[in-house]
Amino acid sequence: MNVNECLNYDDFRKLAKKKLPSPIFHYIDGGSDDEETLIRNTEAFNDCDLVPNVLANVGKPDLSTKVFGRKISIPIFLSPTAMQRLYHPDGDIASAKAAEKFNTFYSMSTMANTSIEEIANISSGPKLFQLYIHKDQSITDDLVDRCKRANFDGLCLTVDTIVAGNRERDHRTGFTTPPKLTLKSLMSFGVKPKWVFNYFTNRKFELSNVKNKTDKGTNITKSVIDYINEQYDPGMEWKDAEYVIKRWGKPFAIKGIMSVDDAKRAVDIGCTAIIVSNHGGRQLNGSRSPFDQIKLISDAVGDKADIILDGGIRRGTHVLKALSAGAKACSFGKAFLFSLSAGGQKGVEKLLQNMHDELERNMILMGCKNLKDLDYSRLIFRR
Repeated sequence: MNVNECLNYDDFRKLAKKKLPSPIFHYIDGGSDDEETLIRNTEAFNDCDLVPNVLANVGKPDLSTKVFGRKISIPIFLSPTAMQRLYHPDGDIASAKAAEKFNTFYSMSTMANTSIEEIANISSGPKLFQLYIHKDQSITDDLVDRCKRANFDGLCLTVDTIVAGNRERDHRTGFTTPPKLTLKSLMSFGVKPKWVFNYFTNRKFELSNVKNKTDKGTNITKSVIDYINEQYDPGMEWKDAEYVIKRWGKPFAIKGIMSVDDAKRAVDIGCTAIIVSNHGGRQLNGSRSPFDQIKLISDAVGDKADIILDGGIRRGTHVLKALSAGAKACSFGKAFLFSLSAGGQKGVEKLLQNMHDELERNMILMGCKNLKDLDYSRLIFRR
């Protein structure tokens, strides 16, 4: 199989599994604890059915929407994901170029292996930066100011990772970042010689956006999970988010909102968007899925902020269900990381093309000319 033959999420996942060492594959694939929330994120979409209208003379439906002040051509974009250099030598550069081609958002993680400035130089497409609050405020300020100078469109503050979740798969596989060839991991890396060659012959592993502010960005002697626990501020609170909003002064989201009360408070301090997310089921196991919460949050604050669903998206119909429940757009991480692993920029482009085609075809079948035609009347829940 090659990327051109990948028709869906499972195809990309299977191809990525063939190319990645086992610890790297399972780092993408896994969740926290017993992974109940990871599973629920996708299964939640199966609790309801779409209700189409016929004879609607749809023609070619308009799939565009506007988030973070920027019109995008499809209502789904790439979630911020760390360390894309692990999955393909081109990492974030491949993702950013693919997203630009489809006029949708590429999102950069604080823990990217490519810098803010590099991405700004190679892509004029929509760009979002994911920020973490560091114990050293000068690191946080530096990231915000550099994004402003690089003309990123939006900034999102991730708030559900003040400590790293308990990802038991990573403990079992011996996953570390950067990878270490130990007796435990040697076999799984050794059977993927192409990945090993690419990893050691391309640019070195580093956290490019923080390397000049702390030696933790280049001298990572343990797992990057330790970077999270050592560098991120576990005492982060609402005043920190408000401070960043004022310093940034442009479209801003909090990522990791799951409750109505938090959504209301986010709007009160100036958020223009809310990303409803449980970090892909990788943090608090047993929590609600984003789709479970999307209507409640949209009903509460959807007239004041753009509501974005992040988590569990595998199909275009999942996006349509999320939009019908009140989201303005969706983002996904696992799906595009598997496509990146499977084929770099070409793989991500194939995934986005698949999603575009699914969305267009199913909008026609739903009898919807544009995304505004999707509302809660288009869903019936089974329970």
